Amino acid sequence: MFNVFIDGSSGTTGLRIYDRLKKRNDINIISLEKDMMKDPVRKKECLNSCDYAVLCLPDAAAVESVGMIENPDVKVIDTSTAHRTEKGWVYGFPELSEETYEKLKTTKRVAVAGCHASGFISLVYPLVESGILPNDYPFTCCSLTGYSGGGKTMISEYTDSDRNAGYDSPGIYALSQEHKHLKEMTAISKLKNMPVFVPVVSDFYSGMAVTVPIITDLVEHTGSLKTAIADIYADKYGKHPLMDVKDIYGSDLNGFIYSNSMAGRDSMKIYVMGNEDRLLLVSVFDNLGKGASGSAIQCMNIMMGLDETEGLNI
Repeated sequence: MFNVFIDGSSGTTGLRIYDRLKKRNDINIISLEKDMMKDPVRKKECLNSCDYAVLCLPDAAAVESVGMIENPDVKVIDTSTAHRTEKGWVYGFPELSEETYEKLKTTKRVAVAGCHASGFISLVYPLVESGILPNDYPFTCCSLTGYSGGGKTMISEYTDSDRNAGYDSPGIYALSQEHKHLKEMTAISKLKNMPVFVPVVSDFYSGMAVTVPIITDLVEHTGSLKTAIADIYADKYGKHPLMDVKDIYGSDLNGFIYSNSMAGRDSMKIYVMGNEDRLLLVSVFDNLGKGASGSAIQCMNIMMGLDETEGLNI
């Protein structure tokens, strides 16, 4: 039996993790009593008495919680942005490499990948790693997400009966090109430059479709670049249970990719679309699944020595 403390269990990520874990008979969830939610002494007790501390907090609060941990045996899984590129933390996307997977088995500090970042990195990392695309390629990325990714504030804005009329249509944000996921998107993918990133939020609860376009004339390659990229993804992800590359050319799509098609699931689908002149690389998943809570539980399962899909909906 593993003792798990979810620090920030009332937020969207924490609630999804709690809902997944409460159904398991190998997990004992440690919870803060309602009247102790803001008591630092009681919180510190929980952080130091658990086997796994799952942090579902804003960045500053996550750093504060890590600083409270004195028990060297406590393993931390942080879903915030705070530690994703920090030395000593393993980036929580197990499928990136065998090395990453093996590190997860022994590490005590995991930083779960961000939702937009998960989609971008899943598409770009294997191509830069293989050398088929250079690390200075001028990457761009468009990511369409449900409003749950904005947390309680955004959820209330979208569900308010008197909401602003603008919420009826998709909204582009991070217009300054300063989105918090850009740092990990660049660092983990080992890019020379940050991509131009266009995140778009729309009027549905959860789901995400991340698209990276590729102009083939900018790539030195002999033969079909589309086929070569598809083969790289198939080789990279084909054996991983949470990565679906079975229909990589999208024969099941009927001409459309819907960003909420994976809502409620903890896996990710990868598509290679377009033609030999202009490609569209697309990852589709739930921003609260493989983009947050599901990924956190997957990492925890690996750390526990269990099947990585335990308790997940794939």
